[in-house]
Amino acid sequence: MSSRWPATRRHRLAWMLVVACLACTNNPYPSSDSEKKILYTSFGDAPRTLDPAVAYTTSAHVITGAVYDTLLEYHYLKRPYELIPGLASDLPRSYRSEDGGIVYRFELRQGVLYQDDPCFELGGAGRQSREVLMADVAFALMRIADPDVNSPVAEPFSNVAGFQDFTARLSERREADADFARRPVRQQYAEVGPIDGVRVDGEHVLEIALASAYPQILYWFAMPFTAPLPWEAVEYYDGRQGRDRLADHPVGAGPYVLAEYNKQSRFVLEANANWYGALHPEWRAPGAVYPFEGEERDRQAGRLDPAVVGRPLPFIERVEFRREKESIPYFNKFLQGYYDASGVIKESFERVIHEGGLSEEMRALGISLEKTVQPSVYYIGFNMDDETIGTPAGERARLLRQAMSMVIDAREYARLFMNGRGVPAQSLLPPGIFGYDEAYENPNRRIDLERARQLMEEAGYPNGIDPKTQRPLRLTFDTPDTQAQARLRFEFFTRSWRQIGIDVEISATNYNQFQEKVRNGSYQIFMWGWVADYPDPENFLFLLWSEMARSKSGGPNTANFSDTRFDELYLSMKGRENGPQRLAEIREMLKILERQRPWIELFHPEDYALYHGWLTNVKPFGMSFSTTKYRDLDATKRASLRADWNEPVLWPLYAVTLLSLAVLVPGIITFMRERQ
Repeated sequence: MSSRWPATRRHRLAWMLVVACLACTNNPYPSSDSEKKILYTSFGDAPRTLDPAVAYTTSAHVITGAVYDTLLEYHYLKRPYELIPGLASDLPRSYRSEDGGIVYRFELRQGVLYQDDPCFELGGAGRQSREVLMADVAFALMRIADPDVNSPVAEPFSNVAGFQDFTARLSERREADADFARRPVRQQYAEVGPIDGVRVDGEHVLEIALASAYPQILYWFAMPFTAPLPWEAVEYYDGRQGRDRLADHPVGAGPYVLAEYNKQSRFVLEANANWYGALHPEWRAPGAVYPFEGEERDRQAGRLDPAVVGRPLPFIERVEFRREKESIPYFNKFLQGYYDASGVIKESFERVIHEGGLSEEMRALGISLEKTVQPSVYYIGFNMDDETIGTPAGERARLLRQAMSMVIDAREYARLFMNGRGVPAQSLLPPGIFGYDEAYENPNRRIDLERARQLMEEAGYPNGIDPKTQRPLRLTFDTPDTQAQARLRFEFFTRSWRQIGIDVEISATNYNQFQEKVRNGSYQIFMWGWVADYPDPENFLFLLWSEMARSKSGGPNTANFSDTRFDELYLSMKGRENGPQRLAEIREMLKILERQRPWIELFHPEDYALYHGWLTNVKPFGMSFSTTKYRDLDATKRASLRADWNEPVLWPLYAVTLLSLAVLVPGIITFMRERQ
């Protein structure tokens, strides 16, 4: 008996090998999904939070922008960017209040529902959803004002009348009354509120009164921060008794719901059956149907096909995000057809791109390329509080900064480290933003080594020699990246400055240590970037407004730049609509920055995005907004091409079958002999 067990185990193993080999495929998805409209994409690390009042990253907005719908949104195709109604029935009307302030009046579509969710049982047994009300938008705004929420966008809402007063009242009451602080936040807000400038009129009307002119406030109503948020979700998803936290369980009224959220492996968005576009296609709301108009290049690219124009959204029923830690495996899976879109990785750039366009190999696969200049800017900044490089050193430091600016070749940097995917920046304003002038040339961004050496001499550093030490002037470049590849990039700048005699030491730390240095002011030179929150010059120029100085308020003015005239122009410019006066003020501000050089503007990044031919209606947006609902795909075409591109290699199957037979036949012979 004992002699048979090894043979029996061999038999089982052999059959298991045969079955496994027969079932083997490199397709990571179930075959039952092959004909479904499922968009496949990836993520690297899970977002830290999906709380709409706090989430401020592109990776988070991919989800929150699809789950939370907003009063306003952007026209998908038009450039320059144009606001259109979302949950609001129309663009808001504005009028002057009795005290002369501006008031915006929003009207909400009636009959809009939230997604189904267990949290709504707090409002009544058996309830799975309810109507979206303007009180939910007011609630979302109070959460932005709540210091315990710590929303990163509280500052722009300080332009709303009474916003900061509400924050102060809430803080004081919590400190004075421990029982009050333990109550649900909805009750706390009700007792200390409302915000004076946030007025709810009935169930479907909201007025926003501004304490100061700030027309950019409308852009914020196209972002998830101001999306209507049910109090039930905040109260229910508190992380207690096995419940999720709100940071991991968004509850909104958008076109998709987050059906699965495994931070280690997979996210899944599914079409929201309660979305107003699905429930009420007869409304033909601007944000719920594919747009009727766009740019001429949209027509040429087939994005205004009569067969799709005006059709109800969304087209794609599910979006699956698979975790991919490395770019090369992701790109290879894209080429196999297992991901629908991809960037162009550095390792494959020459294979994919030829003379600025797609290679023959990529075109043969039916892949298309979309190039987009992001509304963003990357720059080298100086700490203007520093005694050597900043304002305390006066004219000497200003000339030094100018000289350092003249030897940094941003075009060469982009060629070496970005495959040329960057438009050299002449100012902080990128293309597509009001005030950008393609013909403008910043004299201090023109590469001129001789002039830079002359400026060094005028600054009192002939040949870069510091008269105090009789050695080359020594400065420090702080970076938040310790990787060897990053060091090569930063050495590009230090070598450039060495041409004018300056010895710049790279001080590389991790991101948290770098941030600590910035908080403490113990840095001289740094490299940073900014992506537009909304398409307005104010969203870039505020980065150098003195009230936003990191040393003063912890704001994004990491250069700690302060100039009285610049501040005056900024405050005047930000309250104006686009026009000649605003343009004149912007140009004067750029002249100040041109001379003072708190930054060395480097480049506006250019995105290269690849799309398979089965994915349609694709237009990169540039800013951090979800555009999933506009995209469509041909699942049948995708399945056919996947099969062509991934024909199984059968020789391992034959080899394993022969090996299995070699294991099985002796066992069968032995078994038959024993039976005899």
